[in-house]
Amino acid sequence: MRVLARAIVDVIREAKVGMNIYRVEVWGEEPHDYVRIYEIQEKSDNMAAQEGLRRFEEEFSSLSKED
Repeated sequence: MRVLARAIVDVIREAKVGMNIYRVEVWGEEPHDYVRIYEIQEKSDNMAAQEGLRRFEEEFSSLSKED
């Protein structure tokens, strides 16, 4: 089953060197219409969004398999 979701990313802590910490809010479309918030350390906001979406998809695809 495919999990459809969107993400919004905000910077929590910007590092001068290294990776920033981001707040990634992910919300899914039915039947996975839930919201999850992750704190993710990554090099860019795009990479943080991808990681947040990956985590969300992993969580809900494993729940779908249990049904």
